[in-house]
Amino acid sequence: MATYKVKVATGTDFFSGTLDSISLTIVGTQGESPKQRLNHFGRDFATGAVDDYTVQCQQDLGELIIIRLHKEPHSFLPKDPWYCNYVQICAPNCRVYHFPAYQWMDGYETLALREATGKTTADDTLPILLEHRQEEIRAKKDFYHWREFVPGLPNYVDIPSYCPPPRRCRNPNRPEWDGYIPGFPILINIKATRFLNSNLRFSFVKTASFFYRLGPMALAFKLRGLVDRKRSWRRLKDIKNIFPATKTVVSEYVAEHWAEDSFFGYQYLNGINPGLIRRCTQIPDKFPVTDEMVAPFLGEGTCLQAELEKGNIYLADYRILDGIPTVELNGQKQHHCAPLCLLHFGPDGNMMPIAIQLSQTPGPDCPIFLPNDSEWDWLLAKTWVRYAEFYSHEAVAHLLESHLIGEAFCLALLRNLPMCHPLYKLLIPHTRYNVQINSIGRALLLNKGGLSARAMSLGLEGFAQVMVRALSELTYKSLCIPNDFVERGVQDLPGYYFRDDSLAVWYAMERYVTEIITYYYPNDAAVEGDPELQCWVQEIFKECLLGRESSGFPTCLRTVPELIEYVTMVMYTCSARHAAVNTGQLEFTSWMPNFPSSMRNPPMQTKGLTTLQTYMDTLPDVKTTCIVLLVLWTLCREPDDRRPLGHFPDIHFVEEGPRRSMEAFRQNLNQISHNIRQRNKCLTLPYYYLDPVLIENSISI
Repeated sequence: MATYKVKVATGTDFFSGTLDSISLTIVGTQGESPKQRLNHFGRDFATGAVDDYTVQCQQDLGELIIIRLHKEPHSFLPKDPWYCNYVQICAPNCRVYHFPAYQWMDGYETLALREATGKTTADDTLPILLEHRQEEIRAKKDFYHWREFVPGLPNYVDIPSYCPPPRRCRNPNRPEWDGYIPGFPILINIKATRFLNSNLRFSFVKTASFFYRLGPMALAFKLRGLVDRKRSWRRLKDIKNIFPATKTVVSEYVAEHWAEDSFFGYQYLNGINPGLIRRCTQIPDKFPVTDEMVAPFLGEGTCLQAELEKGNIYLADYRILDGIPTVELNGQKQHHCAPLCLLHFGPDGNMMPIAIQLSQTPGPDCPIFLPNDSEWDWLLAKTWVRYAEFYSHEAVAHLLESHLIGEAFCLALLRNLPMCHPLYKLLIPHTRYNVQINSIGRALLLNKGGLSARAMSLGLEGFAQVMVRALSELTYKSLCIPNDFVERGVQDLPGYYFRDDSLAVWYAMERYVTEIITYYYPNDAAVEGDPELQCWVQEIFKECLLGRESSGFPTCLRTVPELIEYVTMVMYTCSARHAAVNTGQLEFTSWMPNFPSSMRNPPMQTKGLTTLQTYMDTLPDVKTTCIVLLVLWTLCREPDDRRPLGHFPDIHFVEEGPRRSMEAFRQNLNQISHNIRQRNKCLTLPYYYLDPVLIENSISI
């Protein structure tokens, strides 16, 4: 008689426990145990519990390789979902086997789990293990399908876009819409009759936290009448009252210094869209800036050509926005432009704007605005650039390059790598809640009645068109941060804290990934010969990049260094890249003139006509401002149930080598965090968006 001591851990989120009957079958290399119900005196499988059981077998089962959890009805009770963290079994020889689950069992079903040792296909020799991994992949591909989102954008998971909160109210005049707040723009469309699989949804705590913040703030806006005012702001200072209790050092600095040229330039380096600016070595023909125009702003003893040669001239080009039509908001036609902005990095360490053109086509009706123009001309020209920044940031850097690409990485991972695969274990923490928040994001931003249709001058189609253009130009190297800085010519630009911090995090990730990859892949042949890995890479190329060869995305990986770079890129995209463009959104946008989503007057064609009144009449109206800021307030505030970068409470790796690498990774991140905080003590405006303690493991908001 052989005795096996079993521990079963239930999840800690609310309602993770179950009243259903749970049975266990243990499979070893020398036999299989009979199915045995796990039951002892008192409550079994309560939320947060780790229950102990004993399983008796007639013989020793040998090395344990698979277990089966059977969830079955318990008397007359209805189905009761159960979240299982893991099962741990101590064999008669005292060896402990770990079987990770970390998933829901919703109905009456059997879940087969492998022992936790990471293995590629080449490591499996037993037919039962090869069959298990093949069946797992087949089942996931049957369940998770790709679906076209918008032609020209990454495809996404073919399941409904939104799982509703527990309580919903319905507008009787619009029965197809849920998530309705009386008097406030309808935000969430959930026509679909099926919802997200439980394993992709927010936890109860995160769901409650998310909607608890959204609902009261939306109601407060309604009660204050902000969402009903379709008029201009009467005074700039009134904008401060939108979020009177939500103030930080950064948000107060933005409101105080937003009109200053030095802060305008600073945002290209350390704002919420710090990946656009590039060094300019030759003034483009479409932007005919002359030395005579900008000489007063370059300092004594130099000229434009000299500063170009020194590498002190930088360009922000918003050509991707050119020619996109606008819509009406609140009954008023909106306007748009695709500006160019020339900047100079001076000896005082400031990045300063020196010329702005509000069109990609020069001409007599498209003057080049300069710092010595009238105060309101120059301020409005800069505000038009900040308007373009809104779309460059929200559509490209944030939604496309973080959320949508991250979701494609996630879905390809789920469909092609079994749980026992080392890359699954390495990357699954960086996919947590990505599909859920993207589903909410599509409902809030890219649905009829959503933010893009109600508060953006480009509307739903224009916003999507910006992303389609951006994806058509996206390259693999641009997502590899060290290469991107070199390609943009900003690798040695002083005061670029975003670059310094992102490189520190990238290299910490790269070291961690290197240790894990080399543990499981001893040589290049092991990489090239891993069919599951190659299918994952091929599917990302096909479904995310839509098979575009000019993207430079690999269709296969042949060497260990190639795999290390690729996995580091995926990990960084799904965590730090998102943090850099998301965390500071409200701080930089709560002062609306710094980040307007729409403009109600056309770009200036003549200098000297702008006044305070025309400036106010060009900015978004009160209603539009409040809709945008409410959504940004919601989507940039990480709800509860956070997992900061490097914190991996789910036990996927059990081997000693990877466990040591995980701890070393945490220590490296702690040092980076310490360095950032020490540096920030000396800065007037701290930059902390890439402090590892503020970076989430995954894109979850």
